[in-house]
Amino acid sequence: MKKIIAVIGMCGSGKSEAVKFFVEHGFKKVYFGEVVMNEMKKLGLEINEANERKTRENLRNDYGMGAMAVKSLPLIEEFFKTDNVVIESLYSWEEFKILKDKFGENFKLLTVYTTKSIRYERLFKRSFRPLTNEESISRDISEIENLDKGGPIAFTDYLIINDGSLQEMNEELNKYL
Repeated sequence: MKKIIAVIGMCGSGKSEAVKFFVEHGFKKVYFGEVVMNEMKKLGLEINEANERKTRENLRNDYGMGAMAVKSLPLIEEFFKTDNVVIESLYSWEEFKILKDKFGENFKLLTVYTTKSIRYERLFKRSFRPLTNEESISRDISEIENLDKGGPIAFTDYLIINDGSLQEMNEELNKYL
């Protein structure tokens, strides 16, 4: 049976690394954040945390809390005809409901979790879009309060604790596969 797995979690938890794992194992990737990046490019906005947040929230104001799922659904359907699919950056409960209603038991949530202190350290050290601790805290609060991110995490089908090495996380992901 083919699968659609949404890798979810807070910023800096290791979602992107988990998605890479699935892509390396033959899954086709759909990145919900690409919807935001494409919108920012269309509007001529500089890519930074403030513009990303504003654009995400504007898209959700215009299309509802399921905006990224709605805008990504054609690509998910196309990939799912022939392949397993991994989704990066599903945030809202509404996005979850749209995909669960459409794909049923073929659609699963996989949460990558780590503590705030480890996440904030990772975010500070990353080369692409690094965040200060203040920016990380602000992003967390914004995602919880404005993007309804807690629901999918609480409703997850599978949990990966990512407080160790990349190899340890990949071993856990391999158990899931």
